[in-house]
Amino acid sequence: MNIVEVCHVPPFSNSFKSTLTEFSLPLNFSDIFNLKFPPVQNIFFYKLGESTTTFFKTIILPKIKHSLSITLFHFLPLAGYLSWPQNSEKPIIIYNTANDGILLTVAESREDFDHLFSEVRYASESHPYLAPLFVSDTKASILSFQITLFPNKGFTISSTFNHAVLDGRSLSLFMNSWAYICRNLDENVKISPSSLSEELNPSFDRTVIQDSEGLEMRYLNYWLGLKLPGSDANPRSLEPIPFPVPADVLRATFGFSREDIKKIGERVSKLENGNQTKPFSTYVLAYAYTLVCMVKAKGLKNNNKVKFGLTTDCRPRLNPPLSRNYIGNCVTSCDVIVEAEHLLKETGVVYVAKRLNEMIKGLENGVLEIAKEKVPYMDLEPGVRVILGVGSS
Repeated sequence: MNIVEVCHVPPFSNSFKSTLTEFSLPLNFSDIFNLKFPPVQNIFFYKLGESTTTFFKTIILPKIKHSLSITLFHFLPLAGYLSWPQNSEKPIIIYNTANDGILLTVAESREDFDHLFSEVRYASESHPYLAPLFVSDTKASILSFQITLFPNKGFTISSTFNHAVLDGRSLSLFMNSWAYICRNLDENVKISPSSLSEELNPSFDRTVIQDSEGLEMRYLNYWLGLKLPGSDANPRSLEPIPFPVPADVLRATFGFSREDIKKIGERVSKLENGNQTKPFSTYVLAYAYTLVCMVKAKGLKNNNKVKFGLTTDCRPRLNPPLSRNYIGNCVTSCDVIVEAEHLLKETGVVYVAKRLNEMIKGLENGVLEIAKEKVPYMDLEPGVRVILGVGSS
């Protein structure tokens, strides 16, 4: 792979240049929960027949860059950075219009484009296409991107984001806004609050999440007191906790068409023999089926233990509900440890689907109660296989 360019993309400014020179935003308790988690990385694949180097550099790339800059105008805090000043009790997001923006890496690769999203491959094969994110003891970037061209095949856009500032839904809103602006881009584009449709307009209002339980300081004190072998000795460091990944980890892709989901649903109904009172959602069926396939592929035995669960968006589950366009962390997770035998039976998909439904139902009125019971980092019982669903809603 060849690195073509590494550049700094600032928020767009012209006649609408912001009068703000610097501002800061606090973290909420859900942000602090994720303070030292590793950055989250995604790769989006775009097939494109006419993707010669010349066409890409002269037509596609300039449009992507310009639309990214315009998108940052609407998401200004994401162009800033995370800091933990000595005079601040907790880390804060700082934005300075004179210096801030995001890192964009542009690369070109001759590797097999289709193989990168094939059914099974080594996870390490995707690493060169992941966007690097700057993190140090005292300062951490929030978001970065890498665009990699695969001539005559397509290109990828990878994102890496700081989990102390964003969750998956926040990134989705940013990517959807970027795509919207890119589609509607022309030479006379005007920047205004109405440039984005209402469903894409972000909210950074941190006052909407009230911490009546003192969870901010509880989670912060947890991180300050956590001692891990090989971790940084500075308790206020913004560096993530060490999270070594074995070199032989595999990545798999499971594709589900509408017809596939229909067949799984019919099979579940048959196994339930009329006892199912409410159809399972598409997400629950797809996740349950995938989890059972993974357990079988790993060759687990009946007495092996499996921890499975999911993360879910809490915005609509708070009282009062939060805007779905809230930018920040507002997620929780729930999980359960079971014997593998429940998943290896013919009724394994039904079993998982029921347990998932129970978890989701338990979130409706108890999001904060679940948060009070959790600690950010916990060692697992030796021998427990973990399969968690993330990026769900």
